[in-house]
Amino acid sequence: MSENTKGVLYLVGTPIGNLGDMSPRGLQVLKDADLVAAEDTRHTLELLNHFDLKKKLVRYDEHTKDAQGDLLMAELQAGKQVALVSDAGLPGIADPGADLAERCIAENIQVIPIPGANAALTALIASGLPTQPFFFGGFLPKSAKNRKEQLQAWNSVPATLILYEAPHRIKEVLKDVLQVLGDRKICLARELTKIHEEFWRGMTSGALEHLQAEENIRGEFVIILAPPEQKEEHYTLDELLQKVQDLIQDGVPKKEALAEIAQKYKVPKRDLYNELIKREK
Repeated sequence: MSENTKGVLYLVGTPIGNLGDMSPRGLQVLKDADLVAAEDTRHTLELLNHFDLKKKLVRYDEHTKDAQGDLLMAELQAGKQVALVSDAGLPGIADPGADLAERCIAENIQVIPIPGANAALTALIASGLPTQPFFFGGFLPKSAKNRKEQLQAWNSVPATLILYEAPHRIKEVLKDVLQVLGDRKICLARELTKIHEEFWRGMTSGALEHLQAEENIRGEFVIILAPPEQKEEHYTLDELLQKVQDLIQDGVPKKEALAEIAQKYKVPKRDLYNELIKREK
């Protein structure tokens, strides 16, 4: 620890299913920490017991983050080392861990991330859909009205969309996705890193049909949606030449302006050049 008498907040990644994904560094941090803050202390106790770690546990979740946040900040100000974990994966992703990290940074308390498993990226890299750029939306609102409004706001985001969803809402969410975003390519991932890990790939309409046959759906879902299809824009020769002229008026040399427009709109540079010369005579 540095000469600063303040403590350190460690954001410790934990397994999303397979305990073999717990890193040696993460285990060492948990072992050395003065206390462990967790979303669900019962769940984290199972993790600690598996690795034979005896630690003081403090509950820190969406319902207790204000009061418990004050308690943790006091411990950190007193020089304690606090390890923050979520129920699974990286703390601060779709949980209140980000709030505690923000408070620490504001009060000049060191925040150290300890990398580990993450459901969103684990699903993304095996989805078969574009991995960059991607947009992480987390959990959608529970209200159907608010959910549709949120989806509409993201409708034109030119990136692969990653969402989390609970099993009891997945069908309703997919219906809204189909209605608002259209029938996009999709990958549904659940039980990641576990024995019954499953990836379903296809179209949104097919995913909905696939799940309709299941009465008792289990497993937290990661939804990976392909970016919206980009509609090709068609311009007349006059319009393309006007774009060239606009660039020239902005100070771009004629040769570079022709090359830029030809490349951007996928037209032969020679055709643009010949037409431009003809009109300049």
